[in-house]
Amino acid sequence: MSHASYRSPLADRYASPAMLELWSLQTRHGLWRRLWLALAESERDLGVAIPADALTQMRAHLDDIDFDKVAEYEKRFRHDVMAHIHAFGDVAPAAKGVIHLGATSCFVTDNGDLIQMRRGLELLRARLVSVIRALSAFAKQWKAEPALGYTHLQPAQLTTVGKRATLWLQDLVLDLADLDHRLANIPMRGVKGTTGTQASFLELFGGDHAKVRELDRRVCQAMGFPGSIPVSGQTYSRKLDQQVLDVLAGIAASAAKFASDLRMLQSFGEIEEPFGKEQIGSSAMAYKRNPMRSERINSLARFVLSIAGTANETHSVQYFERTLDDSAIRRITIPEAFLATDAIVILLENIVTGLEVHPARIRARINEELPFMATEALIVRAVNAGGDRQAVHEVIRVHSIAAARAMKDEGKPNDMLERLAKDPAFPVPSEDLAAVTDPMRFVGRAPQQVDEFLAEVVDPILVAAGEAAPPKEEVRV
Repeated sequence: MSHASYRSPLADRYASPAMLELWSLQTRHGLWRRLWLALAESERDLGVAIPADALTQMRAHLDDIDFDKVAEYEKRFRHDVMAHIHAFGDVAPAAKGVIHLGATSCFVTDNGDLIQMRRGLELLRARLVSVIRALSAFAKQWKAEPALGYTHLQPAQLTTVGKRATLWLQDLVLDLADLDHRLANIPMRGVKGTTGTQASFLELFGGDHAKVRELDRRVCQAMGFPGSIPVSGQTYSRKLDQQVLDVLAGIAASAAKFASDLRMLQSFGEIEEPFGKEQIGSSAMAYKRNPMRSERINSLARFVLSIAGTANETHSVQYFERTLDDSAIRRITIPEAFLATDAIVILLENIVTGLEVHPARIRARINEELPFMATEALIVRAVNAGGDRQAVHEVIRVHSIAAARAMKDEGKPNDMLERLAKDPAFPVPSEDLAAVTDPMRFVGRAPQQVDEFLAEVVDPILVAAGEAAPPKEEVRV
């Protein structure tokens, strides 16, 4: 590897080997050659005079691409597709005169991009299912562990650790549904010609419309697609890019929401992301244990979310049948969005499978707030013991304010219950006060909701996915 020129950090530090290979020049241009072969084979099957030797030679040289020769041709022609056509023709001389017959450049560039995007979604799907599986196990394990809930970033009614995990999990389940919809519906551009009218192919087949349609069907089938987009200009509608990048942005946003929550939980000391045995949190503060994985998710997610908007902008200015201002940005944004999302999901799985929960700290933080949350139940207990509702309310109000003031100004623990127990105006025995503040009284149906969500929503997804899982990727930095 050269250290004298820039390389994308997504390639050097974050994305997986599988995703890097998918978006490599070797894969991209190997697909171009396969598309040219599928076109020539289908044209020959439909009556075009293409020699059998041409197909044999093309098949024999789908992957041995001489990129130095391609660079020489591109320097001469200033056209990347023509450079690859000539380089392919050099090693398949019998096909030199028929490669790309009837096609425009977007036959290989657009169809190749769609194939790569579909494969990229398949890679991400497998990783996303693995995250869902791991997070499901975490939610089940901690379904009945009470924890402070938050609204407005202020302590609110209790939830459980597992119930909170189902909120993260549900986001990912929704993302998976979006991804599956795109996978099921992504088309090829197909064989459409220079402005999408298929005029060149109609000429090739002597005006036979049925053969032109059959050519389009056969090429799509050869590349593993059920069909092509019904109509196109020179390019497929760039709205397809927007739809795919929106799926990636959705995954990134869900991961970022999880990462933000976890960063706060780690600052509370309740739940922490994994930390390597020799990992250094800070070059200056040796005691630090920073949530760097979660922070990286937030950082990469911001990048993916910024990319997603460019697809809509590009689509909006594709005048008439196409303009070329889509080319450079798509070469950058589509692969980079997939690489960054890949890195995000790898980090997500790494974190979820290594989460450290600290129940004692969670309980200590509950104890700081729970007496306040129990005031309504305390009022009911006091009334049932013979107290006056309004008088009891006033007693609780006075003691709760005093306890809160002592906590804030003097750093004392929450002693509201002790204050009430000593007040003769509050007619509830101290042992009853403790019973009222059992945390499990305040979690509602959280444990049952976890069981129901996993059984009814998540488990069917995991059963359908089977046990196969992508190889675990090491977090590279």
